[in-house]
Amino acid sequence: MTRHILEPARQIDVIRETEVLVVGSGPGGLAAALASARAGAETILLERYGCFGGNITQVGVEGFAWYRHPETIDSEGIGREFEERAKAMGAAMPEPQSISHSLDAEGFKCVADTLVEEAGVIPMLHRLFVAPIMDGDVIRGIIVESKAGREAILAKRIIDATGDADIAHRAGALTHKHPVDEMMSVSVMFSMSGVNKTRFIDAVKADPQSYGDWAVGGEWEVITDGKEDEMFSPFLRKPFQKALEAGLIPDSLATIAGTWGTVSDQGDLTYLNMVHLYLDGTDPDALTHGEMAGRKQAMHAINALRAFMPGCETAKLRNFGMTLGIRDTRKIDAAYNMTADDVRGEARFEDSIGIFPEFIDGYGYLILPTTGRYFHVPYRSMLPKGVKNLLVTGRAIGGDKVSHAAVRNMMCCAVAGQGAGVAAALSVQSDCDFAAVDMAGVQKELRRQGARIA
Repeated sequence: MTRHILEPARQIDVIRETEVLVVGSGPGGLAAALASARAGAETILLERYGCFGGNITQVGVEGFAWYRHPETIDSEGIGREFEERAKAMGAAMPEPQSISHSLDAEGFKCVADTLVEEAGVIPMLHRLFVAPIMDGDVIRGIIVESKAGREAILAKRIIDATGDADIAHRAGALTHKHPVDEMMSVSVMFSMSGVNKTRFIDAVKADPQSYGDWAVGGEWEVITDGKEDEMFSPFLRKPFQKALEAGLIPDSLATIAGTWGTVSDQGDLTYLNMVHLYLDGTDPDALTHGEMAGRKQAMHAINALRAFMPGCETAKLRNFGMTLGIRDTRKIDAAYNMTADDVRGEARFEDSIGIFPEFIDGYGYLILPTTGRYFHVPYRSMLPKGVKNLLVTGRAIGGDKVSHAAVRNMMCCAVAGQGAGVAAALSVQSDCDFAAVDMAGVQKELRRQGARIA
């Protein structure tokens, strides 16, 4: 039986009041804050860690647009700006399986800082959202905790970019999440140093792997369109199979396999996505176990690479991501919930806030956008039911499994975030509810900001 304590009422200082408050600074939240500020609203970007960038900088997922190929019709706007600014600031490298650049996780921290400062966004790092401030079904602000204690921030409009729909959930909006055994896996990202680039690349070229190899000889099952099967993928499984046979890693780790991102002239092998766990990313006990077990598995993976991957003989761990890479937790029940037919059938919406190519990665699907097909992202998919003055952006927008496997990707999160930020600014300026915002005005401002909506 759970024991309880009664927390006494307390007076909490209101430390800021603003027009738009964005909580969470991953690709969705960072794009939302920039778009809101550029549309003329006073905007705060609040983040629990010490840097902006979320999945990019905190987890170390550097392959921002690894799906892009010559025939891809890709998103435009702030997401592409992330890539271009990173290139200009020396924080990107050519990505091996696409015509895109991989973002340097450490360097992008400075890129994000620069973008925030240039746009006039008010930065608030090291503060954790803990509770909404409600007036009936209207959210008026949030309570945060930090080294400074418990504080309140009030805002005319709030954007939940937490990834887990934390604000929406605690404010009483309708949300749902799948059972753990149906969720997408969690990644433990790590990088290595001391790799001999020439030997490594020569070995990759001598035995090139394809996307079809993802589902051969392992425990993964991947449904493709067939066109992906022969395409090159920076995929590694054979070194781990050899390590299992040699008894170098335990039989329980037969699932270790995955992709590498880039290998630099200096010998850094980055964005190693080899370790995958199944846990609920909203459960702190599960996260604790995942962090510790995941690091242990990653060290086994490094030992296997040192023993059986040419070029890695004297390599060592460079770093882990600051936190686990969570793909799948809560999603809102939105005014419109996207479907598999939407993302696979080139859906078109009058309330489009951006486009995203037909790239589906998750729940057993891998569809690459090599034919120019794309879908619209509808504004209504960010409107939660049950709470006013709140938009939810990023991977928690409304939809089914297959649509989530598309919209969860970082570039699409930036598309949704830019739309949310513009809508928030215009909602404040016209003093109207999110549900009544002028979509023609939102789309006009998005075009002005360089987004493609049709």
